[in-house]
Amino acid sequence: MEDQLGDKTYFGGDNIGFVDIALVPFSTWFKAYETFGNLNIESECPKFVAWVKRCLQKESVAKSLPDPHKVYELVVEIRKIIGIE
Repeated sequence: MEDQLGDKTYFGGDNIGFVDIALVPFSTWFKAYETFGNLNIESECPKFVAWVKRCLQKESVAKSLPDPHKVYELVVEIRKIIGIE
């Protein structure tokens, strides 16, 4: 993903576009990925995390996404239900 993003502000260039809108919701899962996958997404993919932060500066994007902490809590509950703790 970082190779495709390169040094562009957004995947389509200077303006947010379809690819950005399709991908940015995955960022709400980062806390769960990092916690249960023993990852540090920012150190592994710094350009991607910087892109997420740019997208979230747009009020329309930030308001449309679920709270990452609530997504994390959902994953915790699902893990309990299926017996992974």
